[in-house]
Amino acid sequence: MTSSGHDAGMVSERVRERMVERVREQGVRDPRVLDAMARVPRHLFVDAALSSRAYEDSALPIGHGQTISQPYIVARTIELALAGVPDARRMQVLEIGTGCGYAAAVMAQVAGQVYSVERVRALHDRARANLRPLRLSNLHLILGDGVLGLPAHAPFDAIVAAAAGMELPPAWPEQLAPGGSIVAPVGGDMQRLMVLRRDAAGRMSRRMEEEVRFVPLRSGVQ
Repeated sequence: MTSSGHDAGMVSERVRERMVERVREQGVRDPRVLDAMARVPRHLFVDAALSSRAYEDSALPIGHGQTISQPYIVARTIELALAGVPDARRMQVLEIGTGCGYAAAVMAQVAGQVYSVERVRALHDRARANLRPLRLSNLHLILGDGVLGLPAHAPFDAIVAAAAGMELPPAWPEQLAPGGSIVAPVGGDMQRLMVLRRDAAGRMSRRMEEEVRFVPLRSGVQ
């Protein structure tokens, strides 16, 4: 690495550390999540024109009417999915809405196997290109309709969604393993994060967390 490249790397690392500290101050406490956020270079996942804003706690446009979620929301969603799981490396996770690939990359730092489904081919291809330098062998990208889940690889220990429907698609709870959880935004103009858990006996319970703002959940592939 050249001197300037090394300096740029050091700068982005320091800025990333500050981002992680902000996330911690906002209430995310799981050390596995904070460590994963510190390891993934968010600037690789945003347009070059926006790279100076990569570590702000804000959502940024990635094209096709989609956004990269703010760091806090990525961290909070993963923390909720990991809650009560002592060994995340045994988890199989389904992400609905790959987008640019950032949240999938963070999840792949902690979970055993991550399957991420994207319905927009251009975003699926972009995420693949963004993720290539990270060489995450446990992350699998699929072009498909996330509303249908991913029955070929079910059941999942966690399902996380990056798009909001008025209710959960029925396929998602059907593909959830006993002891697993779904973390997904629900609602229209007003959205909240919903956590749906299936206990070891198969009983479902749900609770609502903080207000959020996600793009709408859509079906089909384009």
